[in-house]
Amino acid sequence: MVEIHYHLLFGVDDGPKTIEDSLALVEASIQEGVTHIVATPHANHEFNFDPKVNRERLSAIYERLGGRVTLGLGCDFHLSYENLEDVRRDRSKFTINGKQYLLVEFSDASIPVTATDILYGLQLTGIVPIITHPERNPILVQHPRRLSEWIRGGCLVQLTAASLTGRFGRRAKAMSHDLIQKNWVHCIASDAHSIEGRPPAMREAYQILEHDFGKETAERLCVQNPGAIFRGEELALQPEPLGIYEEAPPARRGFLKGIFGR
Repeated sequence: MVEIHYHLLFGVDDGPKTIEDSLALVEASIQEGVTHIVATPHANHEFNFDPKVNRERLSAIYERLGGRVTLGLGCDFHLSYENLEDVRRDRSKFTINGKQYLLVEFSDASIPVTATDILYGLQLTGIVPIITHPERNPILVQHPRRLSEWIRGGCLVQLTAASLTGRFGRRAKAMSHDLIQKNWVHCIASDAHSIEGRPPAMREAYQILEHDFGKETAERLCVQNPGAIFRGEELALQPEPLGIYEEAPPARRGFLKGIFGR
């Protein structure tokens, strides 16, 4: 399996504190059957995003692993003015392995009304935005159809592995299953931060996908699509996303109906 969203680098954000913590995470992922990991430190106002430091930390981890896993570098990109100006000057500073794919994380507190325009502007520079863990974003949980507009425009969607297991609650689990059923999801990633707090969960997620949606879906979301993203390749032809051209239905009563409008 291939991990494209993973807080691997020690001492740069809210992920591992020491190199030993980073190595413990990688060991857990190797045991799960992960062969490739993209280190994606936060690029936001809270943490200092320094590509030089990131490369140094990645190299230090790789040297200790003895080639047992392939590592890459990207970031968890937040839509600040500074980041948007910076990525237009040099997208390789933020994209996965310097290619075209960029993880985009929305704030839990607000999503810009201009989000669609911002994403389109990124695409005009050759970037393919990947919307990260919408099932964990309170705004998108309440308004999941906002994703349909971005998917229509060519954005991809990544879910968190542990959302499928229920670790992030009933709503995240229900929304994850609904989005997969509608073919609105392109990859699964653990968004791992630490062994104690948020460990990898790809093996369990794969098993759930295989059981609930079939092996083909599990392979597509955990191996094939993230592998293409890691290498900077175009994704193979994807299943047709269902309902992305429908207008949002009126609000209805009931828990699942309130979330998914059905």
